[in-house]
Formats: sequence, structure tokens, C-alpha cells
Amino acid sequence: MKFKKLAAALLTTAIVGTSVTPVFAAEYDASGDPEATLIWSGNCVSSDTHAKAMHLFAEKVEEYSGGSVKCDVYTDSTLYSSENELQALIDNDMQLCYLSFPTMATQVPSYEMFASGYFWKNYDHMHETLNSDFASEKIYPAAEEAMGIKVLGSIYLGSRVINTRETEINSYDDMKGLLLRMPNSDAWMQLGSALGAEPTPLAFSELYTALQTGAIEAQDNPLASNKNAGFHEVTKYMAITNHVVDSLMISVNAEAWDNLTEAQQMAVEDAVADTIAWNDAERLAEEEEMIKFFEDEGLTVTYPDIDEFKEKTTAYYFDNDLTGNWDMDLYEEVQALAK
Repeated sequence: MKFKKLAAALLTTAIVGTSVTPVFAAEYDASGDPEATLIWSGNCVSSDTHAKAMHLFAEKVEEYSGGSVKCDVYTDSTLYSSENELQALIDNDMQLCYLSFPTMATQVPSYEMFASGYFWKNYDHMHETLNSDFASEKIYPAAEEAMGIKVLGSIYLGSRVINTRETEINSYDDMKGLLLRMPNSDAWMQLGSALGAEPTPLAFSELYTALQTGAIEAQDNPLASNKNAGFHEVTKYMAITNHVVDSLMISVNAEAWDNLTEAQQMAVEDAVADTIAWNDAERLAEEEEMIKFFEDEGLTVTYPDIDEFKEKTTAYYFDNDLTGNWDMDLYEEVQALAK
């Protein structure tokens, strides 16, 4: 995308309390262009911020395009499951999708490094790298070529923590042997192992029941996702490990993108910019309040030594020859961008 549009949206986003009003104004006219309808499917819970962000995008793209571009939104895996989303996007059965780096790594193996534990230092490191010309020039082209997509930008999903049914996590060693749910991809499974657990593949839609019955002993997700999915109802403990500063790439099928007029593409880009600005401000505000919510709900919240987790998790990748697919030059460049 034209990342200066995103920068402008972020700079001009008005924040009042925890609500955000996008105020970026576009300068083009797509109102007379041929009508286009984009389908956006996600496995996110409808009450979650990044699900609401999908609806915000639909509202904004219709506004900015003068009604010529509409977006049909499907959350809660009602159209495609998390396992089927990527293929549906590639096949142009849907036109927009959130893609995680572990999912993208199934097509671009070097992306495994972006999904590794403690790759990003913090939110600013992740956000400023992935929503920049650096990313559009050095990170995204590999995915775009491999999958026939265009990455429009990256939203913040949250920093991932670990919930457990019966085990209190106070150190890295406490993770040993835990049946930790992970999505079914190599990058996710490697992360589970790197965290010291026994990773077990399972769809997100099946996770609540698996925790409830004990088929799974632990799960990792950002704070807000935990709340919206109700995982605090079926676990006793939460460890603030922040092992992944999690992001999702808003991606569009390349054929669908090329079929839009230039003005419509600009409308999409501006709608994405507003969506990212709104989502990230909301998510950061939510995270400040979440810990107290979980404690009030009865969870025991622990704070393991992050430095120990980072050292041992990172070492696992190198000690077990899991970096063979990584682009080490790009790895070093991205690490150097951390402040």
C-alpha cells in the first residue's frame, strides 16, 4: 500500500478515551466506477476488536469509494474455517483476509522467522516495521509472488500470553510437557516446542471445549482474544509471557485488486489505513485494562522472567537447526530496527 496514507491516518486519528474516530480524508472520486463487492472472511470472534475492524473497513471503503466498492464481512468462521481461509483467498473465492506469518510461512518458508518467539521487541517495533516502505519493499513481495496476493498493511492482534488449566507458570521449566494448543502449521508447532511445551494442533473453534474437557492443557492468545473467546472460564492460570507481539496482515487477492480502478484502490488503501489506526488504538487501550478483568474473574496471573523465556525460546530455534529457512540478512535488518 501507499504507506504515507497510513501514516497520515495515524497522525490524524482522534482518540477520545478508548474510542477512536478516523478522520483521514481521501481526495479522489470512485463514485462512477463499476461496482465491486469484496468478501472478507475471518475466524475471529465477532466481539473482538479485529472483527469489528472488518466492519469498520466495510463502512469506510463504501464511503471513500462513493458506494462503488462494498465489502461483505463474515466473522466467527461462518464462511471459511481458519484452515481453509488461505486457499479461499488464493482462489479468489474471497477477496480479503487476515493472514498471520505462520500461515504465510506455509507458502514462504523464510517467514517462519517472523513467527518465532520474541522476534519483535515490542508493539512499536512490529508496527513501524510492517507498516512501512521497508516492508513493502523487503518483506511482502515474497508473499505476493508466492500466493498471488497484495498485502495492504498490518494490524495489531496483541501480545500473546499463556492460559493453563491446572499448572501455574512461573518459569520456563514449568512449561515442560504441557499439551499446548497450536494452529496446525510448522511455524506454530515450532513455537510451541520453543516455549518448552508439547504443541498439539487444534482449530481455534474447537479450543474452548478442548480446554473444558482437558483434551488440551494450555493455550496461547492475546489478552483480548482470551476474553472474547471466554478462555478464562475454562482455565485457572494466566502467565504474562508476551512471547509473540502478534500481527495480522490485511491481504487482498491480486486478481481482485487488479480489477479495481485506481480510484477504488485508493479507497481501499485509505479504508485500510483507518482500520489499522482504529484497531491498534483500541487494542492497546484494551490491554491496559485486561489483567484486572482476568484477576476479578478468578484467574491467578503470574509474571515469569521474560528474559529467561526469551533466552531459552530463541536458543531453541538455533540449537535445533530450525533457522535453515530464515533469511538471516533480513533477520538482522529487522532486529536493527528495534528501538
